[in-house]
Amino acid sequence: MNANALLTRVRGQLPLLVTSVLLVSMFTVGSVQYDGFFSGQVLLNLLIDNAFLLVVAVGMTFVVLTGGIDLSVGAVVALSTMVSAWLVERHGWPPLLVIPLVLLMGTAAGWVMGWVIHTFEIQPFIVTLAGMFLARGLCYTISIESISITDPSYTAMAQTRIPLGDLFVSPSVLIALLVLAAGFVVLHYTRLGRNVYAIGGSEQSALLMGLPVGRTKTTVYAISGFCSALGGVLLTFYMLSGYGLHAVGLELDAIAAVVIGGTLLTGGSGYLLGTLLGVLVLGLIQTVISFQGTLSSWWTRIVIGGLLFVFIVLQRLITARRR
Repeated sequence: MNANALLTRVRGQLPLLVTSVLLVSMFTVGSVQYDGFFSGQVLLNLLIDNAFLLVVAVGMTFVVLTGGIDLSVGAVVALSTMVSAWLVERHGWPPLLVIPLVLLMGTAAGWVMGWVIHTFEIQPFIVTLAGMFLARGLCYTISIESISITDPSYTAMAQTRIPLGDLFVSPSVLIALLVLAAGFVVLHYTRLGRNVYAIGGSEQSALLMGLPVGRTKTTVYAISGFCSALGGVLLTFYMLSGYGLHAVGLELDAIAAVVIGGTLLTGGSGYLLGTLLGVLVLGLIQTVISFQGTLSSWWTRIVIGGLLFVFIVLQRLITARRR
């Protein structure tokens, strides 16, 4: 590998390196400032509290890699919680039937949005914004109030702790990590993954090479819909309720995690490992503010906004130098 190729590769991984350094620095500062912060359980709690966000962010990564965006994910998460709670509590459906139905619903919604985006050549922002309003509105046709879940299967999932020596994680963490691993395999070892990167790099070039652009884009949005529905299932385990106001703003958190993790908003470059780091950074910001104790929770948004600004500027500088 010559010097120019090496420099290009390092430059492409710069956002990922910056995110890694940021995560380590924040954890180090928190460990110095606050008693009890330097703990393996604190790190595992980041995953426990954000397992549903990680799953949603994995799906968002697929979409952003193609140069698209999905604003419907938070609303689909909320709709998944509402449908689950409504069917289980109000109609007595078994969870083994409800959960696959919810996942199918989310996948179908994502596929339809992807099909509309490709077939009618409409901007993903507009189509997924419509999907967001539709899914959020459907939540309130079910109930305008929160529906608590008392089903033993859901409560068992919520209360189960998987021991790791003196530490523990929840089943949702294992599910999230399995989704992350599956997404990694798909992106880096399958034809679909190669097509995703190619479309993000240049959709016109992908068409000229004969790649199945339409099928790939609909599949990517279907994956995002599936991940959103699964994130809703995990949030249902976490909250033990369905509510139309669940996951408000989650789409922005997912986008923030993807961008902070180093995936270019223009598509074609990014890693799921970076998305994991981005989710951990967001969780660590909330944890630091919680340990601090005197700051409003709104400071979480302020810090995330500042980080997004920095990483978007960094992405711009990287893409400008490539040209």
